Amino acid sequence: MAGLMTLDDLRAAFDAGEIDTVMVAAPDMQGRLVGKRFHAAHFLDSGYQETHCCNYLFATDMEMVTVAGYASTSWAKGYGDYVMKPDLSTLRRVPWLPGTALVLCDMLDHHTHQEIAISPRAILKRQVARAQALGYQPMAATELEFYIFEQSYDALRDGGTDHLTPVSAYNEDYHLFQTTKEEPLMRALRNGLYGAGIPVENSKGEAEAGQEEINIRYDRMVTTADFHVITKQATKEIAHALGKSVTFMAKYDHRRAGSSSHVHQSLWTLDGAPAFLDKDAEYGMSALMRQYMAGQLAHAREITALLAPYVNSYKRFCVGMFAPTKAVWSLDNRTAGFRVCGDGTKAVRVECRIGGADLNPYLACAALLAAGLAGIEGKMDLEPEMQGDSYRKADAREIPKTLRESADLLQGSAMLRAAFGDDVVDHYTRAARWEIEEHDRVVTDFERQRLLERG
Repeated sequence: MAGLMTLDDLRAAFDAGEIDTVMVAAPDMQGRLVGKRFHAAHFLDSGYQETHCCNYLFATDMEMVTVAGYASTSWAKGYGDYVMKPDLSTLRRVPWLPGTALVLCDMLDHHTHQEIAISPRAILKRQVARAQALGYQPMAATELEFYIFEQSYDALRDGGTDHLTPVSAYNEDYHLFQTTKEEPLMRALRNGLYGAGIPVENSKGEAEAGQEEINIRYDRMVTTADFHVITKQATKEIAHALGKSVTFMAKYDHRRAGSSSHVHQSLWTLDGAPAFLDKDAEYGMSALMRQYMAGQLAHAREITALLAPYVNSYKRFCVGMFAPTKAVWSLDNRTAGFRVCGDGTKAVRVECRIGGADLNPYLACAALLAAGLAGIEGKMDLEPEMQGDSYRKADAREIPKTLRESADLLQGSAMLRAAFGDDVVDHYTRAARWEIEEHDRVVTDFERQRLLERG
């Protein structure tokens, strides 16, 4: 694929003066890329084998605070090293940055060289291996939504975020004229991703002023998660270069629609046949697909913390703004938490609509896959389809309303503990509880506006 490179390709590009920098990166707990920039000469000499990083990278929050309460690392343990092992199959050009290539890494134990259990990429790889052992290849795509603002990140840092100005003035869902105003950024993003070997399909205006969506072709699940984190990085870097800013917050303004990351999923046989398709069954859904969906519905509430990881995430779940409030399934119905798409074709799949654009794609995909595999292994029966307006179904399964509720469900999930291990579940429960503690501690602008004079 254009943009992907071998070490020999990189060496030739370095010798030709085309590439001098290699970003060596790994996805952290929040799904951000962290790592180092190598001079290409050193990367080609030895850096391609491994480098090292502080093991606090899987125990910090958005502010890089060293959070207490993690078993994996702490001040008492001295914050030692992890090995960053480049996955050379991900080596690629970065067209939007001068003279730059990028490679993603797996995180390994410094002594045993085994993958770190709490690493998001490792968590997903283990669930994919479970599916492959059953004879299936998990496939996925993530739709990624975000807002574009006229102000640069520097302007927002210096001037505050009280008066964010979206690049367009009204709902631009599918609007071609409105999105023309954003085309300098979006064209650079589409072409940049394509040049990096990421099979971008399209972009479109979303259902709010200044809101865009970018879509990448369906692929193997780990590859899809890799594409997702690189796409977020590219979007921010290109926006910054153009003097704009973007946000992937699930809900940046209570008056605006939220930003989602719908996750489309299916299983295929290892020889390339669609395992979710049975042309003779209702909607073309095979028995395997029905079991997979039954597992996701049965465990939807306990995996929500990995689809909606912040306090802000839950402000997206509101009636009438195309974010679900019920964890039910329905055919081609955007009010349901799980929508069946592509019925009757080889593209038949389940779209989970619960996750926001703030999710970590490795954790979200791993949780959804684990729940689906639990349904297959338990031969679960799929509940009846919910038809019509799911928002109005009072007796339907509710998506948790707060991170506090989701954290409790995550901590108590026997399914996830069996699939991920106790150490992983405890680790990410701690991450959720820390977000709650920080939210409970910090005084907000809303509180000052509401109470300063009136209270």
